[in-house]
Amino acid sequence: MNKITAFLGLGHMGAPMAFNLIKAGFRVRGFDPVEELLQKSVEQGVEKCSSATEAVKGADFVISMLPSSAAVESLYIEKDHLLEAIEERSLIIDCSTISASSSKRLLNAARNKGLHAIEAPVSGGVKGAAAATLSFMCGGEHEDVERAKTVLQHMGANVFFAGPAGAGQTAKICNNMLLAIHMIGTAEALQLGVDNGLDPKVLTEIMAKSSGANWSLQTYNPYPGVMDSVPASNQYRGGFKVGLMCKDLGLAQQAADNSKSYTPLGSLARNLFGLHSLKGNEELDFSSIQTIFRKEADQ
Repeated sequence: MNKITAFLGLGHMGAPMAFNLIKAGFRVRGFDPVEELLQKSVEQGVEKCSSATEAVKGADFVISMLPSSAAVESLYIEKDHLLEAIEERSLIIDCSTISASSSKRLLNAARNKGLHAIEAPVSGGVKGAAAATLSFMCGGEHEDVERAKTVLQHMGANVFFAGPAGAGQTAKICNNMLLAIHMIGTAEALQLGVDNGLDPKVLTEIMAKSSGANWSLQTYNPYPGVMDSVPASNQYRGGFKVGLMCKDLGLAQQAADNSKSYTPLGSLARNLFGLHSLKGNEELDFSSIQTIFRKEADQ
C-alpha cells in the first residue's frame, strides 16, 4: 500500500488505532510526548519520531488523537505550529473529542493555509479501537471525508458524514451525553436489584431481554463479575477514563448553553461524574460510576 500516516497521540485509543493501520499495510510514523507510550508503540511496528513535525514529513494522512481542545489548538496552531510543517497533499484527520468551536478553528486555519482537514471523533472505546469497530463522526468537506475513508475503514466499522465543520463534534458530545446517562441508569438499577437480593447476572439477563436493554448493560456492564473482559471485572482499570467523560459532559453542557437547550439529565450526569472524579476516581473507567451507588459497608 505504501501510504504514509503520521499518528499523533498514542494513548489508550490512539495506539490500537495505529496498530490496525500497520496491519492493513500502512507505514505509520508516530509521536507522543510520553516516552513510555511511544516506546510501546514502536514495539508494535510504529516508526518512532522525535517530534510531531518530524512525523508529518511526507505523510499522506496526519491523524491526531489528543485529550483536549487546548492540546489540539496548541499542537496545530498556537505552540507547535504544526500546520506550517504539513504538506499540501496531506489530509489532516483529527479524531480528538473537542469543542465544536475549537474544531472549526482548526479546519478553518488549515483551509487558510491551503490544507485539507476534517474532524472525526470516535465512539466505541478501547475495545472498539482494538477490534477496528469504531464509529467515526465526521465533519468538514464531504470530499475530504470520502478521501479519509481510505484510512478510517481500517480502524472502524462505521464512517458517518455529520455535516460541515463542528457537526462531527456535536454528534459525538450528544452520543457521549446519552452514554453517560444510560450508564448511570444501568448502574443505579443493578444496585437496586442487588440491594434487594437479586444476582446481578440474573438481573442483567432479564433486563437485556426486556425494555431496559441498552449498550451499557449488554456490552459494557458496570457491575463487577457480570461480564469478562470489561473494566468492571478488572477493578475498573483501562477503558474510557472518568476524567475524559467529565470533559465530554462539560462540552455537552457548553453546547447546551450556547443553543439554550434544556438538558436536565445531561446536567445531572455531569454533576454525578464530577463528584465521582473528585473522590479520586478520575483515572478509573467511567463504568466505575457503579460504586457511587454502593452502600459504604460494601465498598
